Order: sequence, then C-alpha cells, then structure tokens
Amino acid sequence: MNFADLHLHTICSDGTLNPDELVRQACEAGLSAIAVTDHDTVSGFARAREAGQKAGVEVLPGVELTAELDKVEIHVLGYLFDCNYQPLLDKLDLLKKNRVERIYKICDKLNQDMGFSLEPQKVFDLAKGGTVGRLHVAWAMVKAGIVNSVHEAFYKYIGDNCPGYVSGFKLSPREAMDLIKSAGGVPVLAHPYTLKRDELIPEFVTQGLMGLEVYYSEHTQGMKNFYLELAKRYDLLATGGSDFHGAAKPNVKIGSIKIPYDLVEKLKEARK
Repeated sequence: MNFADLHLHTICSDGTLNPDELVRQACEAGLSAIAVTDHDTVSGFARAREAGQKAGVEVLPGVELTAELDKVEIHVLGYLFDCNYQPLLDKLDLLKKNRVERIYKICDKLNQDMGFSLEPQKVFDLAKGGTVGRLHVAWAMVKAGIVNSVHEAFYKYIGDNCPGYVSGFKLSPREAMDLIKSAGGVPVLAHPYTLKRDELIPEFVTQGLMGLEVYYSEHTQGMKNFYLELAKRYDLLATGGSDFHGAAKPNVKIGSIKIPYDLVEKLKEARK
C-alpha cells in the first residue's frame, strides 16, 4: 500500500530542511507522495519536484495560506494548483511583505510592552531569506534567553490572543479559498482543531472549502473521528499530514501521519 504526507515545510518558510533533504527523508520514511506546503510561498516546489523525480517520490504542488478572521489566524492548505499562476504569485509576494512588517510590529510590542530586547534582524537571520513567521520569532526568543522553549513563546507571548500577538493578515478565508481555486487547486482547512470554532466550518463550505485536514499530528483519535464525520456530512475531502518542520518541531517526524494514497487520488479527482 502506498502512503502520503501532505503537510510538510522547508527552509523556504519555517522548516529546517532544504527541499532536496525533505524528499530524501520522505523516501526513507517510505512515503510515495508528499506535498510541500510552505507558508505563503511556493518557492521550494520546483526543487522538491526535481528531487522527487530522481528519488521516485511524487511531489504535489502545495501551499499553506495564512488568512485571518476576527483577529484569529486561519490556515488554508492549497493542493494541485498551477504554481505559475501569476495572480497567486502576486498575492504571495504581498503576503511576504506583510509578514516582514508584522515581525517589526511583534518585536516592538514585545520590547515596549513587556520590556524584552529582541532585535527584528535576529528573527530575519533565522528565516534565512525564507518566508518569515512567528516560529522564527519564537526561536529568536529562545536564543535570546527570553523563554525556555518555542512552546513557552507561543503559550505566553505570541500565540493567538496573547499579549505579543499582532494581527494584520490581509487575506480572508474566502479570499484564500478563491485564490487557490482560481489557480486550479483544492482548498483544505488546515488543523481544524486550532480554530476552536467548528461552527465556522459549514460557513467555509459555502465559501468554497473542499476539504478538512482530518489526520493531523496533534489530533487525538476522538478529533479524527469528529472531523471525519464532519467531512462526510458536508461532502468534504479528508486529507492529512504531519506538519513536519524538521528541527523546528523535533517531536513531529516526517511520515508520522501517513494517509493512504487513495485520498490523494480523491484530491486529484476533485481537481478535475
């Protein structure tokens, strides 16, 4: 039986592996297919696909778009779209610039409101030119001795509704889904448990949502059962992935979530 992991990050966003190494580890984990779903960028896809062709691993086009609703981040995964679709690339460029501005605002808030000393450049250095995000802020906070762990950084300071959180993403969930579909892709709600507002899912369905990330590294069996039933109720695709980030999330291994390849085939059928 063939398996896939459809939620993986590289150094092009907040992962720690380059696309070639990601494919190598996917091959070692026994995966037949993967999706590179970097945050708000597709810059790692071509390199990963080339490596996959050599290694015998199918690499699907993917992205994890960051949207916002009521000052809460909502992540929408996109699959099987045209990575050269110019309106998508233009929007990703704007989102990257927005992320840079957000880092300055987060650092200002942490420094001015909480008395820390965190230089934005330290955050950008960790991103190494990739799409910068809160995970990079958390690493920088650990390195600066402000917190003891990435988890502490999010839980106390920069997570949603925490004192150092800064909103400002310009993309709504509907816009994110429209963008993915206009590029020929399939929009899927990432790690739905983080929303803590399952009542929004039917609304997202009316806006064009086509799938739920049912199988996820932080979903309990009860959560998987719940979201699988929800997917069936609203005729949504069920997808899954580990949300692998490499050393950034050392407890999450590539292939720790393996979905049967027939779910990938259903994604492809939905795209048609």
